[in-house]
Amino acid sequence: AMRLVVVGLNILGLGQTLTYRSKRSLLVPPMIVTENQRAPFPRPIGKSGNHIFRLTGPGADQDPKGLFIIDTDTGEVSVSRSLDREAIDSYKLEVSTTDFAGNLIDEPTLLLITVIDQNDNRPIFKETRYAGEVLEGSPTGTTVMRMTAFDADDPATDNAALRYNIVRQSPDKPSPNMFYIDAEKGDIVTVISPTLLDRETLPTTTYELEIVAKDMAGSEVGLTGTATATITITDENDHAPEFTHPLFEASVNEGSTGVVVNLTVDDRDDPATEAWRAIYSIINGDPTQSFEIQTNPDNNEGMLSVVKPLDYEATAFHTLLIKVENEDPLVPDVGYGPSATATVHVTVLDVNEGPVFFPDPLTVTKMENIPVGSFVASLNATDPDILQIQNIRYAVLRDPAGWLSVNPVRGTVNTSASLDRESPYVHDNKYTAVFIATDNGNPPATGTGTLVIHLEDYNDNAPYVVPSVARVCEDAHDMNVAIVGGRDKDLPPNGAPFKIELGKQPGIDKTWKVTRVNSTHSQIMLLHSLKKANYQLPLLITDSGVPPLFNNTEVKVQVCVCKKNKMHCSSAHSHRASLLVLLATLLLALLCKYHHTHNTQQQR
Repeated sequence: AMRLVVVGLNILGLGQTLTYRSKRSLLVPPMIVTENQRAPFPRPIGKSGNHIFRLTGPGADQDPKGLFIIDTDTGEVSVSRSLDREAIDSYKLEVSTTDFAGNLIDEPTLLLITVIDQNDNRPIFKETRYAGEVLEGSPTGTTVMRMTAFDADDPATDNAALRYNIVRQSPDKPSPNMFYIDAEKGDIVTVISPTLLDRETLPTTTYELEIVAKDMAGSEVGLTGTATATITITDENDHAPEFTHPLFEASVNEGSTGVVVNLTVDDRDDPATEAWRAIYSIINGDPTQSFEIQTNPDNNEGMLSVVKPLDYEATAFHTLLIKVENEDPLVPDVGYGPSATATVHVTVLDVNEGPVFFPDPLTVTKMENIPVGSFVASLNATDPDILQIQNIRYAVLRDPAGWLSVNPVRGTVNTSASLDRESPYVHDNKYTAVFIATDNGNPPATGTGTLVIHLEDYNDNAPYVVPSVARVCEDAHDMNVAIVGGRDKDLPPNGAPFKIELGKQPGIDKTWKVTRVNSTHSQIMLLHSLKKANYQLPLLITDSGVPPLFNNTEVKVQVCVCKKNKMHCSSAHSHRASLLVLLATLLLALLCKYHHTHNTQQQR
């Protein structure tokens, strides 16, 4: 420790005498004190001068209080307890002097106390384990990772000057010095040659290094810290996949699809990496794209599938050439060898196939109502099993209206009932039936074919009048017209235009008149007033077919009382609009008129 006496006294240890005048600042040299000092305390660290001395500032009368004390008489400054540089490395205090009356003699002056570092902190790694990786085959001197430790001591001194060293490598094969660490930077680099750094031949893919960091620039007295570095040797694609066999064999039933064989490969690269995962392709023998090959993600096998059904009669044997590659490209000095291809023999097994109809559907056009037993069509089914001699028999599978029969040997279809275009089983003029053909294979196989009969219309439906009830007003001057129309189940020209006329009843045309409105509708007109009642009006409707069909029908005409656009109609039974009714009505009217006239004349 150094003692300093100020104000006209010799400064011990410096060999200088400094004199001062009153009211001038003290000149106080900086003081130094070593951290971690031991008892006894207080320990003098220097003198400030004579008179009455006072010490103020952090470390004296401010927090941390009482670290430094000053002898009020001698000016000797002491430290009261052990210091820690890593907590506070310097203190700025003020020293002032007064006379015995308390008057300030000198202006306060700065006292700088510097704490000198001791090597009391060892290097510390932030983590206990570090992980790095290096690609196999990397050149000597490849940086793997950087190890960094921290030392809390003064970085300007050797107390925090760190040096790194590898003290253990596990395992120590093929060499105990596969890696080197840069003593100052902490960079771990490879020492092993690229050819020996081979993931597939090394005893392990992970190496553990014990790294020691030592301060004091690595000298004997330095403090140490330790951490573990785990280095993984990562895979590069330096091994091509190889088929386990040059030839694979498979068999498949004709007409079926799905996986037929699994192709196995070996690859020494790291499983579940792109360097190991296989990609398969068919490079020859599949011109029709009937096959497909995909990789099984679980075991890397190639799953060869039939995606288009094969035909035994066309080709009974297929030879495919399959290639295997990796998802990642191979390293430049490694190539795909002959084992990267394999041959697959696929044998197609014969299956008894059902007969095939041609054409399907078969469409024919026939007139409805042709005689029962008429020829309709000739079915044509052939058996795909051309290498076998097989017979085919025909049968009806679906005939909704029961109109058809088929010769089981020849396949000729005839009518067994009358064809009716207007049947509910006919849609859009088409009647559809399905037939079945069965071969005599073992077991027998079947095929189905559709027959569509396009039915032409025959005038076999008489027209009819709608509606069945019409209304007119009793007064011939009011709404005395009703509209009726014709309907026909037949197609033009066997339907409209319709001719609608009054039925054959004597004298009916004196009261009613039917006039054509258009090709389908006519109007019924009341020629003179009739009393409110319901009348059955006979009508004759005729279609335009050749020959035409006609229909005698009756329409209920309600003669109603019409007032203010409202029609009041009778709910009573209908009268026949016949000549007898008309004659009776006329006779009654004439009698009434005569009786009235006769009475008038008598009164005169």
